[in-house]
Amino acid sequence: MKRLTNNQKKYLRTLAHDLNPVVMIGQHGLSEAVLSELDSTMKKHELLKIKIRVDDRNKKKEIENKIIEFSEAFLVQIIGSVLVIYRPFEENPMIILPRK
Repeated sequence: MKRLTNNQKKYLRTLAHDLNPVVMIGQHGLSEAVLSELDSTMKKHELLKIKIRVDDRNKKKEIENKIIEFSEAFLVQIIGSVLVIYRPFEENPMIILPRK
């Protein structure tokens, strides 16, 4: 899959609405411990909410980009300090996306 369609993103946003952030990132940014936690969490969940508590906009954007690159996930949405990403399981995906 190359990219998510707008319809697929809308569907994933609906699913993510009731989720609580699983990974929290504070002022210290992306440490090895946070990346390790993110990696293990992505093995259990296809859809994740991540809370980024960083005041500097540029640093926040940098962290968002690193998360997406590291996790090899699709960006679903960013609202304020919350990032929603999606990475389907390689075998037996639990979330079945609409075709278009």
